[in-house]
Amino acid sequence: MKLSTRGRYGIHAMYDLAVHYGDGPQSIKCIAERQGIPEAYLEQLIAMLRRAELVLSNRGAQGGYRLARSPEQITVGDVLRALEGGLNLVDCLEEDETCGKSCDCPSRIVWIKLRDGLNRVVDGITLRDMVEEQAAQEEGKTK
Repeated sequence: MKLSTRGRYGIHAMYDLAVHYGDGPQSIKCIAERQGIPEAYLEQLIAMLRRAELVLSNRGAQGGYRLARSPEQITVGDVLRALEGGLNLVDCLEEDETCGKSCDCPSRIVWIKLRDGLNRVVDGITLRDMVEEQAAQEEGKTK
């Protein structure tokens, strides 16, 4: 499975909002600059994340975006599903008749186990985990 730029940039944007959680709303411009994401593309991603109720917006001069819940309550899986849709590696796991032999397919068990394992991993990583892991890595570099 290869994530699109939508999933990768979305995770970076949500990580940025988690780092600045409690600091007030963050502007698209600031997030884009810090994370190296084109502003116009980030606006599209934020709109998707808002629809998924992962991000809230504040209007006005001091406006911007913030997490809808605390970083420990949002998983990487939440973000990826909001931006990428389901995390199935093959279409037949969503549509039974994609190839005509889904019920008898010997490889289907492989795809199901991979999907389930992937979901367990991304659902087991919160934005807080990402922030803490990055901080620990940066601390280890300064020693």
